[in-house]
Amino acid sequence: MENTSPLNPGDDAPAGTPGTGEDVCPICHGSGQVEQDGDNVSCANCGGTGMVIEGIGGG
Repeated sequence: MENTSPLNPGDDAPAGTPGTGEDVCPICHGSGQVEQDGDNVSCANCGGTGMVIEGIGGG
């Protein structure tokens, strides 16, 4: 079964990948919005979700 969820630039892997989890986007701090030229626009790093998929654990 193939995961068809698009990756955002801030994602390390597709959602549901073993060894990963959701974390707050470090660019927009979870708001999903950033200021650009005086306007609030959707955060490109997280795709406007406020969350990114990151690797967890390790070692």
